[in-house]
Amino acid sequence: MLSTATAIAVPAAVAAHPYAGGGGPGWWIVFPILWFLLFATVVFLIARRARRYGPPWARGGAGGVDVLGERYARGEIDEAEYRQRLAVLKEDRR
Repeated sequence: MLSTATAIAVPAAVAAHPYAGGGGPGWWIVFPILWFLLFATVVFLIARRARRYGPPWARGGAGGVDVLGERYARGEIDEAEYRQRLAVLKEDRR
């Protein structure tokens, strides 16, 4: 225990305040609200991404078709080669 000689001096105005060190009435609700807002924001961003790009388990299959379409759009391959490679990719998916 602390003796009176080693005790920390607390100003009388602070010691007399009913909420000394507690931050006042109502601050107890702020942190749960902030945690809820953080959680809701994460859920919202995940849902928005899933709506925009589709669920993660459904996105992986068409990667080759996308690359093939980009190469055709850039002019790296002609239409005949595009259609031939597209047919091969569609066969592989089945």
